[in-house]
Amino acid sequence: MSQHVTELLLNPARYEFGPIVVLYGDDRYMKQEAIKAIEPLVLGEDEDTSITRFDGIRLAKENDVSTSALPSTLFDELKTVSMWGDKRLVIVDEAEKFVSAFRGMLEKYLDAPSKSSLLILDVKSWSKATRLAKRVAKIGLDFECKELKGGQLAKWICETATQLHQKQISRDAALLLIELVGTQCGQIHQELEKLSTFVGEQPRIGPDDIRAVVGGWKAETTWAMTGAIRDGNIGNALKYLDNLLVAGEAPQKILGGLTFVWRKYFKAAQLAVQGTPLKQALKEAGVFPREIDSSDRYLRRLSRQRAEKISHWLLEADLNLKGNSRLAPRLELEQLLFRLSGKP
Repeated sequence: MSQHVTELLLNPARYEFGPIVVLYGDDRYMKQEAIKAIEPLVLGEDEDTSITRFDGIRLAKENDVSTSALPSTLFDELKTVSMWGDKRLVIVDEAEKFVSAFRGMLEKYLDAPSKSSLLILDVKSWSKATRLAKRVAKIGLDFECKELKGGQLAKWICETATQLHQKQISRDAALLLIELVGTQCGQIHQELEKLSTFVGEQPRIGPDDIRAVVGGWKAETTWAMTGAIRDGNIGNALKYLDNLLVAGEAPQKILGGLTFVWRKYFKAAQLAVQGTPLKQALKEAGVFPREIDSSDRYLRRLSRQRAEKISHWLLEADLNLKGNSRLAPRLELEQLLFRLSGKP
């Protein structure tokens, strides 16, 4: 059964590796991390001397497909017994065309694979319906290496922070990190390393740490803007917006910061309508503890009728920034700030 590669990265020791591993998808960082995790488990201390890497694109070009023969160099490497250990690791990078060209021979190889070698294929796509894929599923492993999003990515951030850096990070803080950095796991991991160093002996990475280390002054200005909107200081909010736009911050990114905060307010408003006390609803929606009181005052001032329109306002602003409106992005954002502040 196929699994996402994050399961391998978080607990590689629980896997037993047969003669083949397939890493499929377009996340290069995840693939390289997977190979790093597999190497010591398969080779022990003999990593450098027992690894051979092939360029799959070159293999496909240099070998005549009409001969219906598996490239001899790769085949010989798989049969070679390591002089320094019990196992060899043979990796074919960018193996998409290679697999297409020599699928039949790979299937034949897996009918009687070498016991002394592990073959790793790096491909972008992997159809589970092929005979080759079914053979891999039976005697080897395949891992999906595709970009994580939303809750899955937040979960990976929390687990990575705990297992690799011995730091706790809340789901909301993880979502904030995604908002500031994006969804590339390689970039996120670099930021986690910086954050771990920044907090030192502290066991927890909080939103303030992320804003300080990752966001810089633009992130601080964005949160100051959201605070001004929440507190009804529309003049200050417009000044912060102007500062961000003049500094070159993308309108969509500014909207992303607003959405990160106001989708929580919208969720809290929905919970409150269903009977949850407002402060409890704000807590359940993920509002940071120190902002509960000010957020409670904000939603009461905004009114239930307007709070129920928050999701619509955010969606409309997003579509307008993407081309649905002829208004300049600055005017679209200013209009949204007025709406969210509760001002006429």
